[in-house]
Amino acid sequence: MVNKSEREKIIALINREVVPAIGCTEPVAVALCVAKATEILGAVPAKIEVALSGNMLKNAMGVGIPGTGMIGLPIAMALGALVGKSSYGLEVLRDVNDEAVKRGCKFIDEGRISISHAADAPSNLHIDVVVRAENGDSARAVISCEHTHFILLQRNGETSFEESAAGTAAETAEDIALDLATVYEFATETPLDEISFILEAKKLNMAAAQTALSGDYGHSLGATIKKSGLKYYGDTPVAHMISYTSAACDARMGGAPVAVMSNSGSGNQGITATMPVVSFAADMEASEEQTIRALVLSHLTSIYIKQSLGRLSALCGCVVASTGASAAIVYLMGGGYAEVCAAVKNMVANLTGMICDGAKPSCALKISSGVSTAMMSAMLAMNGKCVTSTEGIISDDVDATIHNLTSIGREAMTETDRLVLQIMTSK
Repeated sequence: MVNKSEREKIIALINREVVPAIGCTEPVAVALCVAKATEILGAVPAKIEVALSGNMLKNAMGVGIPGTGMIGLPIAMALGALVGKSSYGLEVLRDVNDEAVKRGCKFIDEGRISISHAADAPSNLHIDVVVRAENGDSARAVISCEHTHFILLQRNGETSFEESAAGTAAETAEDIALDLATVYEFATETPLDEISFILEAKKLNMAAAQTALSGDYGHSLGATIKKSGLKYYGDTPVAHMISYTSAACDARMGGAPVAVMSNSGSGNQGITATMPVVSFAADMEASEEQTIRALVLSHLTSIYIKQSLGRLSALCGCVVASTGASAAIVYLMGGGYAEVCAAVKNMVANLTGMICDGAKPSCALKISSGVSTAMMSAMLAMNGKCVTSTEGIISDDVDATIHNLTSIGREAMTETDRLVLQIMTSK
């Protein structure tokens, strides 16, 4: 068993990385930064200027903003200034109502919002907000490296708080260095009362899925599969997994006013690490203990992979989260560490290179690909089948395989990332 000191560090890590969020975390983080700057200003701003890193811009352009029926950054920024509360963290837009949306639309129509690309940002996750009052006062807030990590606060040019932006080094630095063996040992052996809090992820993300299944959000992929897709997919565990997982994504990307449990700063990653596991556990009639341990295995595997990949990259986050889900599915099938390693390798062999072209309703399609691949990889692993080191980027060592994946996403795909953003912003 992982010793008590290390368990405490890992639990703290999970509690830091698996947190509730309302709406897509990128535009919400921008709203949070605007809210903070507005609080420092002490007045509703006459002008809001936001400069964003490329990855932030890419992920904040095309998603629905909860409670608004609208898409994109301007309304998120306006609402951050008008009703946002920085103390809410990633639930900063919790108090949005119809009146606030009307005021936000007027704010936008009056030309009070400016958005630019900070091409030289020190981190892939970087938000620089300046708000200006009618009387000439100004305030500035900067978030960098993590979605809620403020590094600079100023009023009228006077700094009240400053911390250096450490870029990718800060993004990957954690209290404890993980490997897959430690992740597996922690998930399967830690006393249950220390990790049962993970059931909150099940509660929140299932509620989001149910919201979409009974409504019309995004592309309604989850509802489509549940209502008519079973004719083609069959009434099977994998169909249920895809339906519930994509439904939660539909809700989040479509702007449903519900909180989801995120993972490593991403709601979609939190959904993908949660819902296939919850759905499959229910179909397998797994015990509560098995469900808890499977969820911890899924979420912590995702956190581990993100440690070396970074917060935002050109690699689709569903690749990471669905790899965690595949490990959890193996566990629920009765597999051990060897089968988990095989499933991870199978996932890396299949989904490496899936690009992120921004957060948007069609993320539900990519998530469904990840979920179906997670099941496929788990089944192969349970039948003694594993992609070998003679094939592609797979290494004999599972941790080396994971780092092969993350190095491609972090380094080799940077030019892809630039081209994707260029295409998105030139349409």
